[in-house]
Amino acid sequence: MVRIKICGITDISGALAAAEAGADALGFVFAPSPRCITPVEARLICRELPPFITRVGVFVDAPLEEVRAVADYCGLDVIQLHGNEPVDYCRAVGRRVIKAFRVGGELKIDPQAVSGYPADAILLDTFVAGRKGGTGQPFDWHLAAGLKLPRPLILAGGLTPENVGRAVELVRPYGVDVSSGVEMEGRPGKKDPEKIRRFIAAARASGWSPA
Repeated sequence: MVRIKICGITDISGALAAAEAGADALGFVFAPSPRCITPVEARLICRELPPFITRVGVFVDAPLEEVRAVADYCGLDVIQLHGNEPVDYCRAVGRRVIKAFRVGGELKIDPQAVSGYPADAILLDTFVAGRKGGTGQPFDWHLAAGLKLPRPLILAGGLTPENVGRAVELVRPYGVDVSSGVEMEGRPGKKDPEKIRRFIAAARASGWSPA
């Protein structure tokens, strides 16, 4: 089945709701954002999660030693890099890496450049000037449909319970990543359990299963 990551987790209730609904991974944002969480808070949540949930830390151009220290302290499994981190930085993280690239507007997908990163997966998010992610806006999914990459593709940007099914059918990604699309109205970081359940059901309804 398509893998599902619920990102921007800020409390244990949202984390457990996502785990119970069948999420494969949870994301914790350690960068300036309405969904930013402290390492202490993230560590407490991570300790309460079921063992098969993947814990992902999201960083934006942070010092490498800081990333390593937070990952060790919180027990993170994967590091998601959402800034302008170079190839050597990705290689030196020391954990599995998801490298994010923004798409849309003036930014296009360059498969050759993307493929050059030593990442375990490539995440495509929506380009919005001055923002590194969490925009709540989708990009043109046709830009990602049929894209040939040597790493698994994770689709992000403006996904909701209403549109994720179509996105999965068109792009056929390894995984999808949602944050604001499953939140309570006007409450960044506060996840809505019903929206999470509907999102996961819709994402998997197509029956698409990556190789």
